[in-house]
Amino acid sequence: MPKKTAVIKSVLKENFKVECVAGKHTVIIDQPEAMGGNNEGATPLDYILMALGGCIATIAKIVAKQQRIDLKGIEVTVEGDLNTDFLMGATEEGRAGFTEFRANVIIDAPLSDEEKKAFIHEVDRRCPISDNIMNNSKVVFNIK
Repeated sequence: MPKKTAVIKSVLKENFKVECVAGKHTVIIDQPEAMGGNNEGATPLDYILMALGGCIATIAKIVAKQQRIDLKGIEVTVEGDLNTDFLMGATEEGRAGFTEFRANVIIDAPLSDEEKKAFIHEVDRRCPISDNIMNNSKVVFNIK
């Protein structure tokens, strides 16, 4: 089975601004001004939602091509619920992460409702971000 190791680097700059580099691409993570940031980029929570939506759209393109589906477009809106009191240290009840994600998908393709459901089921099955959310993946810290 082919294995690929993806690598990014995140560096805290000033305040809450974090510069993240993946290959030739750089993105900025920040917090809103109300949270003490400069609002120069999306939050880490926004990025996980964007990663899920982007992965669904990308895998949909791959699956459509393989299944010879004329996918004219796909729009994915992702919502997530979380307990902000836990991540801010105001409570020990619950957990820090999202407790639910909702992906609202609009598919522009000549498919019936049942075919769209089957298509999205296959997309979800093959989406690495969805897989990481649904299944536990180890996080190993190498500290220097």
